[in-house]
This record gives sequence, C-alpha cells and structure tokens, in this order.
Amino acid sequence: MEAVQSNLVTGAFSYTGKYITRRLLSMGETVKTLTGRSDAESPFGSQVNTSPFSFDNLSLLTESLRGITTLYNTYWVRYSYGGVTFDRAVENSIRLIKAAENAGVRRIVHISITNPSEESPFPYFRGKALVEKAIIHSKLSYAIVRPTVIFGAEGVLINNIAWLLRRFPIFAVFGSGEYRIQPVFVEDVAEIAVSMGHKEDNVITDAVGPETYTFDELVHLIAQNIGSRAKIIHIKPRLALFLGRLIGFIVKDVVITKDEIEGLMSNLLVSDGPPTGQTRLSEWLEQNANTVGATYISDLKRHYR
Repeated sequence: MEAVQSNLVTGAFSYTGKYITRRLLSMGETVKTLTGRSDAESPFGSQVNTSPFSFDNLSLLTESLRGITTLYNTYWVRYSYGGVTFDRAVENSIRLIKAAENAGVRRIVHISITNPSEESPFPYFRGKALVEKAIIHSKLSYAIVRPTVIFGAEGVLINNIAWLLRRFPIFAVFGSGEYRIQPVFVEDVAEIAVSMGHKEDNVITDAVGPETYTFDELVHLIAQNIGSRAKIIHIKPRLALFLGRLIGFIVKDVVITKDEIEGLMSNLLVSDGPPTGQTRLSEWLEQNANTVGATYISDLKRHYR
C-alpha cells in the first residue's frame, strides 16, 4: 500500500495556498502549514496543523518541516510594506529552502511568476528569479510553477477592477491599454501545482489561462459582464498611479503600485508557451457576474491586519 504523502503548504489560509490545500485534502493527503495567521482563521479546522513562520530561527524552521514529503511554497510579498521588503522576502525564502534541505524534504513546488529575471528592473520579478535560482541549486527535487494574474472568488485584480467599475462613473486605463494579460484560474493553478508535487523530475512550467486580452479588452469585458456604464478612458501612467493612491487612501489599501503598472505595460504577465489552465475568464465572469466586484478585497487586510 502506497504511503500517504505528507505536505506542508506555506500560507494555507491565504489565497493560492488555500486551493492547493483543499485539493491535497480531497486526495486524502495530510497537510501542515506555516502561516502568519491564527488557527481561528483556518477554513480547514483541525484538518491542517499550523506552525508560525520562523524565518529568524533556522532550527525551529527546520523542525517545522521535519517529516514533510513535499513543500508547496506560496510565500511572497506583493510590495514592500513596513519592515517587509522584497530583499527580506528573498532572504526568508532562501532560509525556507535551507530548512527544507536540513529536514529531509523530498520535493518543493514553488509558486513563482511568469518572466522572472535577475536583470529585471522590478523587485518583484527580480526577487522571484533569485528564489528560483536558489531552488535550482538546492538539493531538493523541484517544480517551479509560474502563474500570470490569478483570478477567482478571492482574486484581487479582477475583483477590484469590477468594484471600481461598479462604483465610479469613470475608469482610468493607464497608457494605451494595448499591453497584454493572460489570466489563469486559481483552481487550475492548484491542480497544476499538486500534479507537479507528485512527479519526480525537475520542471519549470508556466501556469496560464487559455485566453489572452489586452488590458483595455479586459476592462471592457468586465464592464460588459457586470453591466457597468462607467466611461473607460486612457490616461498617463503617472496620473493613474496618483489616482490609485487616492483611492487607496479612501479604502485604506494599496490599490496599485508603480512597479505593477510598469510590469503590466512591459507585457510580463503573458506566456510564450501553450495554455496550461483550462478555465476561461470570459465564462467565469458570466457565471459570477452578480458577485465579482460586489465588495472590495483589501490586500493589506488579507496580509497585514
């Protein structure tokens, strides 16, 4: 009889990690998590054992990983906030990899981003590339999964675009809006990640959906599905960033960052490879037209409060 695999998912109560955890549990596998949240926030009750992130204590971090077969790593930061920086996120990730080696973990499945590069001018993409490099040079068997923008019930970008389209008479697209985006469904990402977790070979794969849009087309598609009458205009990126910060002040959140605007405009959220996800954003929007954007999703509240 094949032994039940023991898994650890970083951030199992958060977004992508929650869907990976749900899929693993449905397969009868055991799951543990490292998290910055309390047990009271767990959507899985006693099914998932928790330990805190202990990046400052390698011995404790190693013990948290002892007995784990596969590590699913979703840990990262979207932007620098307070004492949390991209440099710190890279350092923490490298400590996690070292702890996994020390604990005898067999395999790591790492959630990265499309088009990472050590030469990237954007700290998000540069940091992801540095973590990938550390994984590739580690003793671990690995799968690196590179998603684009992930959409789903709790997805920030698509939902909050819809929220803005529902509540404001004007929606501002930064620049021409001709830069492309290839959204991937969160459950497809989880399926790809878990599938890779059960393989042996080292692999790097993009996680991308079957539809590609220009950003302008994406905004119009969302507006059409939710019945928004907002006028969609094009403005300079600098002005868009200012408006984003103004709205962020109102909703007490980081709505968009300069790097995110420039990363989108640099076509970094598309893949040259074939689609690996099956779910179409257009069909998902039709099915969820009444709920997408009904409430605002705060990234700060999700991760820092």
